Amino acid sequence: MDPLTPYCRELASPGIFQAVLSILIILGILLSYLPQHIRIISRRSSFGISPYFILLGVTSGTSAFANILVFPSTAQDVACCREISGFACFAGLLGVFQVAMQWLCFFSILLLFVIYFPRATSPTDPVSTVSSTSGGPTYRTALVITGVCLLHALVTIIISLAFKLHQPAAVQAWANFLGVLAAILASIQYFPQIYTTFRLRCVGSLSIPMMCIQTPGSLVWASSLAARKGWNGWSIWGVLVVTACLQGTLLVMAIYFEYFGSNDKREVGRLADGNEVSNGSAHAGESAQQESAHDERPTEETPLLQSQ
Repeated sequence: MDPLTPYCRELASPGIFQAVLSILIILGILLSYLPQHIRIISRRSSFGISPYFILLGVTSGTSAFANILVFPSTAQDVACCREISGFACFAGLLGVFQVAMQWLCFFSILLLFVIYFPRATSPTDPVSTVSSTSGGPTYRTALVITGVCLLHALVTIIISLAFKLHQPAAVQAWANFLGVLAAILASIQYFPQIYTTFRLRCVGSLSIPMMCIQTPGSLVWASSLAARKGWNGWSIWGVLVVTACLQGTLLVMAIYFEYFGSNDKREVGRLADGNEVSNGSAHAGESAQQESAHDERPTEETPLLQSQ
């Protein structure tokens, strides 16, 4: 007699195609975010990236990650790992790994955004930025957004644990709420970035290759999760469909400004990123002038008559 439950019996024989596709999606998520990470690090600036885009993206990713963690079917998948083989258990949890990878990669963008946020060189106001002179966000804004993201993650964890331990019957409703919240945040996530890119009329530190990979990749990922969770898991994969549509809009705008826009506008990002370099050059120029002035001071070997 087969000791496995019908649900676990289905997980015990994972389809090779579905498992390989899920693994490729995880690798694709990682590779899709690497161009953005590399672009910020190589430019040593996060100019052009909206802090509110980062805020909405991280909180949406946190809600989506918590959604799939507390989803009842995920608990069943984990429970079946005691009865099925290691590979089958791994294949059954690939959906969780996908959402976890996406959250981790976007959270890394948050860290890089704060680390490489353009800062002013004024010692009297260390949290002000160059952007503040043009009405843009300040470094203080970046720090506040980071704190809000961490607070949101902490509150989500506490509430999820409370439902799991004390109100297990309400876990499904909480999971659906998190899914809806993630969908709402993802739906408005790209609007601040679309506005910022349109206002600057340049890409800045935003990565076009990242969006080229993620826009079609999100649709493939949504299809994979829909096949795994079915229509009941609409709150999990629906957010990816919404994200793909909005990201595609931003991608078209970014490509236009980068390759077909005015050359003067494309120089905005370089000039903003070069502000600190310009400041450094100014300090270097002052030092050179001081050295030149020092060289022109009379010494014991200076002739009394300049013509001699």
